[in-house]
Formats: sequence, C-alpha cells, structure tokens
Amino acid sequence: MAKKGARDIALDVLNRVEEHKSYSNLELRNVLDRSEISAADAGLVTELVYGTIQRRLTLDFVLSQFVGGKKVQTWVRNLLLLSLYQIRFLDRIPERAAVHEAVEIAKRRGHQGIASMVNGVLRNVLRQPDVWERLPKGDAAGQIAVTHSHPEWLVRQWVKLYGEDETKAICEANNRAPHTSIRVNPMKITKDELVTNLREEGIDAQASVLSDQGILLDGGHAAGTRWFKEGYYTLQDESSMLVASAVAPEPGMRVLDACAAPGGKTTHLAEKMDNRGAIIANDVHPHKRDLIVSASKRLGISIIEPIIGDALDLPEKGLGTFDRVLLDAPCTGFGVIRRKPDLKWNKTPEDVRSIAQLQYQLLVSLSELVAPGGTLVYSTCTIEPMENQDIVRRFVDKHPDFVLDATLRDDLPEVVRDMVDESGAYVQILPHHFDSDGFFIARLRRKG
Repeated sequence: MAKKGARDIALDVLNRVEEHKSYSNLELRNVLDRSEISAADAGLVTELVYGTIQRRLTLDFVLSQFVGGKKVQTWVRNLLLLSLYQIRFLDRIPERAAVHEAVEIAKRRGHQGIASMVNGVLRNVLRQPDVWERLPKGDAAGQIAVTHSHPEWLVRQWVKLYGEDETKAICEANNRAPHTSIRVNPMKITKDELVTNLREEGIDAQASVLSDQGILLDGGHAAGTRWFKEGYYTLQDESSMLVASAVAPEPGMRVLDACAAPGGKTTHLAEKMDNRGAIIANDVHPHKRDLIVSASKRLGISIIEPIIGDALDLPEKGLGTFDRVLLDAPCTGFGVIRRKPDLKWNKTPEDVRSIAQLQYQLLVSLSELVAPGGTLVYSTCTIEPMENQDIVRRFVDKHPDFVLDATLRDDLPEVVRDMVDESGAYVQILPHHFDSDGFFIARLRRKG
C-alpha cells in the first residue's frame, strides 16, 4: 500500500465502494489510515474519490459515447471515470499526465490490451472537447440530471417543487466543494478576538452572516489548530448553527436534544445557556456517546448528560418535561449532498416515504416531553417537503395543544428572516442560498 500513488489508491476506494455497496467516506478513511502517503496526496485521493462519485452521471454519459455497449470490467470503468474527472474538472493536473497515469495503472492491473483501450478512449475524448457540452435527448429534467450529475427521479421531483432554474442552482451548489465554517465558543473567547487570532496565524477568517458565532475559514486544517484543541471553537456548518438560534434556550432551562450525536448542536445549546441549566443528550448509538462527552470536555461544558436509547422510547424513561425539546430528525440528507456525494445515488423515493413515517412518529412521541408553554424545534438536513413542511403541518393538525410558533423569525439572523414561511414558524434553506448545507427548521409551541 505504501508504494501506491494517489490515483491507484483512489481507484482502490472506488472499486471497494462499488463492490461492497459501502460509503466512500468510510472506505476512504480505512485506506488512508493504512497508506503511507503525504498530506497533499491524501488530499488528492479524497478529491478524486468524492469528485468522481459526485460527477458520476456526467462522466458515465461522456464515457458511453466512446465505449458504447462494450462490456468493461468494473475496475477499468472506474479507472476511465477517474481519469475523465481529472481531464474535465481538475485544472491543475495536465491532461497528458492524467492519460499517462491511467495507462500505467491499466498495464499494472491488467494487460496491454486493456492499456491500449484506456489510452484510445481517453485520447479520443481529448480530441473531441465538445463532448462535454453535448446534452442527452429528452426534456429539461433529464438534461439537468446528466449535466449536473444528479439522479433523474430526484431532479424531476425538485423541478416540480422549485422549478428548473432553482433546481439547476441546487445541483450546482451540491457539486461545489463545501467551505469550512467554525462556531466560536463564547465561554472562552469573542468572535472578533478569534478572527483576529486566526488571521495572525495566517488563516483567512471571515465572520459568518448566518450565525453570531460563525466564522468562515479559507483552507487550512481547522481541527489541527491549538485553538480547536483548547476548545475555542467547533467545526459546524453555518446552516446547522441556525438550529440553536431557533431553540433559543436560556440559562437555567431544562433542555432535551433527542438525536444528539455527535454533539455539535448540543454543545451549541449549552454555550447559549452559558453552561447553566441541564441538557439531556440522547442518541440511539452507544458508540457515539463518547463523541458528545469528548466535545463537551474540550469546550469546557459540564451541563450535558448523555444517555443512550431510542428517541421513540424516551417518554417511558421518566425524564419529566422540558422547557425546550430539539428533534434534529434522521432524514434522507439531501441538503448535504456536497459533503456526502454517495447519498444521491443510494437513496430512493421509497426511502423518502419510509423515513417520513419515522420522523412523524418521533415528533409525536417527543411532543409528550414538552412542558406547557415550552418549545419543540424540528429540524432536518434535507430539502424534501415530505420530510419537512408536510410532517409539521400534519402534526399541528392532529395535536391541538401545539401551535406553529410565529415568533421564530425574531430569533433568526436578519439575512434569513425573509426566507421564513408565511406562517412565521419554519424556514427552508436551500444549498445555493448561502453556499451552506440545505436545512429545514420549524418551531412549535405547546399551549400553556
């Protein structure tokens, strides 16, 4: 493994993802942990793997014009897709170098015939640069799907919901690399002080418009600084930071975070409470408890009590009631495709329907734990109304003791207020709005 180059390692990961139907981030971590390569090469491997998966439909469409109906071995096909990704989307890699490396890998892994085929296909693509501009036959949804590399069923759904232009914008944003954002820990330092300190160390830091605790970083290893290790900040997407603003907890309150791991939103709630009060942080996965514990310790937070269990069963645990309950529900994750490119290829319409049933059950179950006059916040990192607005409307219709909290707008940053629904109780952030994750947040209040 130590002798393999970045492209060879990336090809190994792509092959394993396909063979085992596994997640690229897990396969990538396993392979990189066992590889003796430089940080730069590790970065290239990561970009090649995620980029090839992200652009798979576009690459497949181009490749099909050169191999036609020929049966190509899985590893050879992945090698061709990997090479096409470099040719089209990585400016810093010369086209000839991409072709040469592919041919050498084909020789090592196969035979001269395969190497000749790989060489021929890639050189044909270079001779016909207009191939990247060709569109498939069919309607706009089909063309958006191929051009922007998203599943056609999902694109069709979004076109119905958001229209063609908005759908294109969503897809384009999903294909952009996510920027790094961090959340300052106000118990240790102010945002302005941290920005100044980071800049003095050569890190390009800018204040976020989406959160009073948010900072955007341009490059650098954010989890590797002494500021991170000493608990001055947490890595978190800007959209995700809006959730704690919506919960709006106050010092001394009793709060439940029902699906808490890895603890980003939980610790944010604790910071807003100035580490005064009590937070029960529940998660169904026992191994994730340690993530919440270590994050709390690093940030200097002592009010979080992690517990393990199915959120559906929490009403039977004798926990009492809470001033604030957060249900950051499991979802399809269509708002975070830019971070997890496998998502769009692995999900189906049936997945949306089945997870929506679970989300509704969770909302009903956890509503029992909200104290009279208390607040229940429902959030997801998806952009599917079936998992978002539809769930909330259905719940309120069937639970007259809960109302949509029209004051949500007041607790959100000014740039987001115009995006709040006319009910005033929920907001849908799309990936292109702020180049952040797609997120849905709703706030309900239990009548006193």
